[in-house]
Order: sequence, then structure tokens, then C-alpha cells
Amino acid sequence: MTNNQSLEIAMQQQEAERFFDRQCASGYDQVQARLSPLRNALHLLIEAMLSDMPSVGRVLCVGAGTGWELIRLAERHPRWTFTAVEPSAPMLEVCQRKAEEHGISSRCVFHGGYLNSLREAEPFDVATSLLVSQFILDRGDRTDFFREIGERLRIGGRLINADLAADTESPEYASLLEVWWHAMRTSDVPPEGVERMKAAYGRDVAVLPPDEVKRLMVSGGFEPPVQFLQTGLIHAWFTRRTTQDPSERSSNN
Repeated sequence: MTNNQSLEIAMQQQEAERFFDRQCASGYDQVQARLSPLRNALHLLIEAMLSDMPSVGRVLCVGAGTGWELIRLAERHPRWTFTAVEPSAPMLEVCQRKAEEHGISSRCVFHGGYLNSLREAEPFDVATSLLVSQFILDRGDRTDFFREIGERLRIGGRLINADLAADTESPEYASLLEVWWHAMRTSDVPPEGVERMKAAYGRDVAVLPPDEVKRLMVSGGFEPPVQFLQTGLIHAWFTRRTTQDPSERSSNN
């Protein structure tokens, strides 16, 4: 790795830790536990959609955070292996510690950084990206993000993506957003935590209409996604890497 590459990775990690610093990482699971009904519905359907996968598989967890989906899938599929990609060092430390506590760390690779710094490896069968791409504000960069995931998957490999999404111009949006904040409050998220969420939501999250998120995935090299869940603002889709190169598809449209 060159000095310039090392510097770029360090800068990316600093940016990630602006959102997910050590304090956030240490309390992240406690906050998420209060929102477990939302999370559990998502994971239940993810497990159902992957239930027909072979007993041996390779899974790429992009923006793995503290490792919720990694640990749940690893416990249910004892012969799957996992690569956790997470730019925030404090979050990745929690993920790695939890994997060790659950006895699955030997089946995991922990990569501190982004996809562009992940070494080339055998293609993955599945990729997960849960509440990650919403932090990419530029649409072109978001398309590139999905393209980078697709390049790491085998042909026909599956992507499960979840993001906050909504048509912010619709008449219903204000009411939906208010319900979302009420859900945070009634889930015992502390008032200061809700205020931090609101600040980050308005500044650091690109909430796009669901159809727009689907178009970005298609532009990144995936088949038209199927939405399988909505819980409040969270939307989730599954799709597969297309057999056609994204640049070829763009030229044919």
C-alpha cells in the first residue's frame, strides 16, 4: 500500500468517526436494543430470503457497524464466512469483540476502511448494506458505491440493501417523519439522542424517494430491486448482480 493510499484511508476513517465515534460505538447497541422490533423484522426477512443459500457461502457486510447481521447470520449458518467492512475503528472494535464472544471470529475478516481499500478476493455470494448508502449524499457517488459492491459479488450474487427513504416532496412526508420521531421517543431513546438523530438526519443523510434508490442500484449493476419491507422510514430491498456490465446497460438505454 502506498503512502497516498494510507493517507486516504486514514482520512476516510476520520470522516466516518465524525458520525460514529467511540462514545457512539460504546452505546450503539443499547440504543438499537430499544428499537429491536424494527431491527428484528428486518433480520427475520433477511434470514428467510437467504434460507435457500448453499451451506457454504461467502458474505460481505458493508458498513458492518457493531455486527448485528453478521452475528445473526453466522449463528444460523455455521459454514458461512464473513468479511466485515467498516470505516469507523470504534464500531469495528465492538464488532470484532462481539464476534469473539460468540465464537465466530475465526470465520470473519475485519476490514477497517471502505470497499475501495479492500483487497481483491474470491467473489462473494451475498452482500448486505443496512442503513449505509443513505450517508452518501452525492447520487453519483452512491451509484459508484453500489457498483463497487456488485464488482465484489459473483454473477447472480445477492445484495440486501436497507436505507431511510421517502418522497420528501409528498404531502404525507411531514406526518410520516413526525411518526418516526415519535417512534424514537416511545422506544426510550433519550431526548438528547433524538436531538442528535434529528441533527444528523437534516445534515448527513440523503433521504431519497424509494424509486430513486432503486434506480441507483440498477445503475450500479443490479437487477431491478424488490422491496420486501418498510418500517417507518426504513425501506429494504433485495436484488442480484446482473450478468450485464453496467456500462453496457447505460449505452443500450
